[in-house]
Amino acid sequence: MNTPTATHSAATAPEKAARSKYSCVACGGEAVWNPAKQKLLCAFCGTESPLPLEKETPAGIQSGDVVEHDLASALQNIKGESRGWARTARMIKCQHCQAISVFDATKQAKSCEFCGASNIVNYDETDDVIRPEGVLPFQVSEPQARDLIRSWYGKLWWAPNKLKSRALTDTAKGVYLPYWTFDAMVDARWQAEAGYHYYVTEQYYDNGEPRTRQVQRTRWEYASGSINHFFDDTLVCGSKGIHPTLLRSVEPFPTTDPGSKALKAYDPAYVSGWTVERYQIDLIGAAKLSRERMTGETRTLCSNQVPGDTQRNLQVEANFSRQTFKHILAPVWLMSYTYGAKDFQVIINAVTGKIDGEYPKSWIKISLAVLAFIIVALVIFSAGGKR
Repeated sequence: MNTPTATHSAATAPEKAARSKYSCVACGGEAVWNPAKQKLLCAFCGTESPLPLEKETPAGIQSGDVVEHDLASALQNIKGESRGWARTARMIKCQHCQAISVFDATKQAKSCEFCGASNIVNYDETDDVIRPEGVLPFQVSEPQARDLIRSWYGKLWWAPNKLKSRALTDTAKGVYLPYWTFDAMVDARWQAEAGYHYYVTEQYYDNGEPRTRQVQRTRWEYASGSINHFFDDTLVCGSKGIHPTLLRSVEPFPTTDPGSKALKAYDPAYVSGWTVERYQIDLIGAAKLSRERMTGETRTLCSNQVPGDTQRNLQVEANFSRQTFKHILAPVWLMSYTYGAKDFQVIINAVTGKIDGEYPKSWIKISLAVLAFIIVALVIFSAGGKR
């Protein structure tokens, strides 16, 4: 009896071809990763198979480990990173939203998974993609995703009434998004002027009558200090197919919680049967974005240390060390639809179940609400004037 097996190359091992799909142990059909079962499931006969366990790993690294890489070394030797998807794959690029989708070579795509547009073209990789180091397998199943979308639709008070019927007709698509995670230790020194409020009594005249009032003044003093902070898995999404503001609203993904053990070492079995987006923000661009975020958060941490009631002229000198990174895949359920002439997206974090989305506003409902407010205000004003 054949068992489903797959291998992927380590960073120091020779590149080997991997199977594009996993065969069912019972009927030989394609087995895909099932979120509800947390196993490979045959779509034809329903046979469940455990994840293949045979893996090649670098010397000294146990199977299942997710390795952090030194950022400085990687940026100096960007070609030295482990390449390829460890499976036979094909890519398409959407001419509308520019997303690049990766899926099994045996499958065909008729439209973009991200925006639904049909103007897609084959995409030929000019430089092998850096292989993901880890993957967060789908935890939220498709029926659960549909329930979440229906519930979300039901809370859209300002949406047009006919929009809610889409919950029964639109299709949610499961997609793995490319993420970079960055770690760093920051040692920062800060200096600022700390302001302390105090009040003085001031005399003034009102219609010729002398009166007094309390007036706020601020006393400024020099202040300084330092902080040491470790940034653990600062997330930078490499996707251009998801609206950034929408994506940030369903983050974070549980990459840092050791108790959950949600993050697994990358194995192509986890993405079997699923679409993966190829990153379009590369390591260099993602590292720059992560540094900007860390710098901003460092400034906020320093600002929080400044004593007093207010502050000004904050200056921060930060030194970053122990910088590492990894490339992972994170799962989402995505629904894209067009209403009128505008595109909208609904996204679900397929690990935590957090959902958010975009939707059109009904000008009729908004106008009626404004009219009702004006009527209530007039009634209250009239009642007050008769007293």
